[in-house]
Amino acid sequence: MAVIVIGILLSVFQQAIGINAVLYYAPRIFENAGAEGGGMMQTVIMGVVNIAFTLVAIFTVDKFGRKPLLIIGSIGMAVGAFSVAFCDSMGIKGLLPVLSIIVYAAFFMMSWGPICWVLISEIFPNTIRGKAIAIAVAFQWTFNYIISSTFPALYDFSPMFAYSLYGVICVAAALFVWRWVPETKGKTLEEMSKLWKKG
Repeated sequence: MAVIVIGILLSVFQQAIGINAVLYYAPRIFENAGAEGGGMMQTVIMGVVNIAFTLVAIFTVDKFGRKPLLIIGSIGMAVGAFSVAFCDSMGIKGLLPVLSIIVYAAFFMMSWGPICWVLISEIFPNTIRGKAIAIAVAFQWTFNYIISSTFPALYDFSPMFAYSLYGVICVAAALFVWRWVPETKGKTLEEMSKLWKKG
């Protein structure tokens, strides 16, 4: 069914945009970006930003809808990722790459972080919800492992390539959401079931 494919792709994109690689290796990334103090202070700051922007998502998701926030988040993440790639290609260290990484993480936390879970819980019809969510979550953890385990090699090969790749995936995620993901704001589970039956 199309709904299962969409649910799986939501889970895949949530991980493929690279956020967990950034979070897992944040101290190393910040240190290489030229952050003072070995990057630990910036890692703490990013944690605070993550909490703040998760709250933004919580208080805006029912006002603006799921799709707009996911699209805005994807574009914001792409800007942050491409900015980090640009800084690496030009040898720029210090404030700009650090801010770019924080922007990248902030846009994730106001969009894909919490909203992917909301959508996965809302798009599936009652008859398949349990199994479909289990399948989607399995793909999510699989890609979490793939992204986090391949990031060190990608980063050692070329930080510019790694962040450019994540930026491209963010753009693809925005296009995917815009074209194929239905808006679930204000819709009951029964209404979503009827939507999928209509095709």
